[in-house]
Amino acid sequence: MENRFTYEKEGMQLSFVTEDSLFSPRHADLGTESMLSLAEAGEEDIILDLGCGYGFAGVFCYRKFSPAKLVFTDVDELAVRYAEKNALMNGVERAEFYVGDSLSAIPADLEFSMILSNPPYHTDFSIAKRFISGSFQRLKTGGRLLMVTKRREWYENRLRTVFGGVKVREAEDYYVFIAEKREKRPERPAEKTMSKKLQRKYGKSAVHKKNK
Repeated sequence: MENRFTYEKEGMQLSFVTEDSLFSPRHADLGTESMLSLAEAGEEDIILDLGCGYGFAGVFCYRKFSPAKLVFTDVDELAVRYAEKNALMNGVERAEFYVGDSLSAIPADLEFSMILSNPPYHTDFSIAKRFISGSFQRLKTGGRLLMVTKRREWYENRLRTVFGGVKVREAEDYYVFIAEKREKRPERPAEKTMSKKLQRKYGKSAVHKKNK
């Protein structure tokens, strides 16, 4: 059965058409709203709605931030079809749509400034693992992953392991995680030191002079 609802916030009025089999088909999901309240982007950014469903998060971000490009992807072909419908209904331009598991269908050379995801956390963690590792690989340096779930410990630990750190914000019954892809620190070259045999041969003064 097809559903329709209107969403009004921050001076925007958005319209959505959905289908009963899709996630939160009759209203905006509270967790997604909590995540979007912490999202920040500009006109130069490229944003990915990962596991987009009928496209609520992506449509909201396009209307609020007017990014350079918006990408929707979901493993469910029906969801992506509705995301396309809703993008068209709400005047979303500069958008691309892909059907595939995690980021598998998205062109390999496409990198993102921000990735938004509300993963299916009532299943095992296999999907979340792919979302997190795939997001890290496809974010630009300085890019951020925003993810919302009702579970904290596993997601926080996993994001810290992959990204090296994560901020956690509590909202209602949800946790919003913000993880940034940081620039890799250059490795310090190993200091050259004399072997113990040479140290005994030339004495400590020679070693000290060499290390200066």
